[in-house]
Amino acid sequence: MSENNTSLGALARRIDEVESRSACRDLVSNYCHGFDRRNWDCFIGIWHPDAVWDIGPMFGSFHGHEGIREAVYDILYPVWRESHHLTTNLCITFSDADHASGICNVDCMGANQDDVVQMVGATYIDQFERRDGVWKIAHRKVEMDYFDAMPGIQMTRP
Repeated sequence: MSENNTSLGALARRIDEVESRSACRDLVSNYCHGFDRRNWDCFIGIWHPDAVWDIGPMFGSFHGHEGIREAVYDILYPVWRESHHLTTNLCITFSDADHASGICNVDCMGANQDDVVQMVGATYIDQFERRDGVWKIAHRKVEMDYFDAMPGIQMTRP
């Protein structure tokens, strides 16, 4: 009987990890969708209320939903006419059932208000936490590799 319970317990833990991994991946994707589509509810929904978004020396560090709102509406959206984020190579590591770290690469192409196209390459380093049964980002650090203008490139609809 105890062997069977152990097997069922191990299976339950593996299923929980698969579901948790999927939830964390959705958070990374919804960051991109929410920001690029300017869907505030989608974007803010990925963050715990006391989350920290550390964008780096170029922009700063923002705390809580109000700080994140400030970063988006007072700093980033006024600069970017449009943006397109692509994340890849997401690796998630669990420290326990309710805490995980993630790292992924991001490429972002965007056009500023003057239609100058910029290409950004960075790494996102995330701390995910499950609170009250819900996974969200507790901390995101952005390590930028490059942030360059793309002369002669235009972002126009087909």
